[in-house]
Amino acid sequence: MTKPPPKLDIEAEPFIPYPELDALPENLKEALAAYEARMGFLPNAIRLYAHRPEILEVITRLNNTVMRHETGQLDRGLKRRIGAFCSRLNGCTYCTAHNCGTLKTSVEADAEGWGYSDDDVAELLDDGYAPDSEGERACFDYARAASTDASNVPREILERLAAHFTPPQIVELACVVGFWKLFNTIHDSLHIPLESHLLSESGWASS
Repeated sequence: MTKPPPKLDIEAEPFIPYPELDALPENLKEALAAYEARMGFLPNAIRLYAHRPEILEVITRLNNTVMRHETGQLDRGLKRRIGAFCSRLNGCTYCTAHNCGTLKTSVEADAEGWGYSDDDVAELLDDGYAPDSEGERACFDYARAASTDASNVPREILERLAAHFTPPQIVELACVVGFWKLFNTIHDSLHIPLESHLLSESGWASS
């Protein structure tokens, strides 16, 4: 699978306006500054969450706790790959493009990056993707099953997870998959515009 053409070619305006960020409490301004430093830009989704500062505070803390907290039990790169994989499964252009953009950012950049090529991303998002590691294969099988039909994840997949991971790791994995289902649902349903510099990544969601 080669890189698909962009699904979007312009950055649209949101159907509700972005709020002014100057009115946010200082602790949230600091949290957004850290978010912007990690990403290299402030995502449109985060800007819209600022309409509800209390939710913005919780959602950014949840993001950080699930995806990159220092007490995390799973590899951060694995979680980022699962985020891209789940976002594509869930059909979310916004989150798929964001995750792919992060994966493709250079490891030497100031922002989070994993140095992936287009070929690496294409392999990851292929319908038949299966990592070489048995443990990681169980993770992606779980992510696929839970994203598709959470109430019918096969027991066989759960048993494979239990054979390779600790209970805390399995709970964290489930939270990664559930977190992206949450983000995908919110961002897709609000038709949040994709940032201009990520428009070239928009085709991955429909590949």
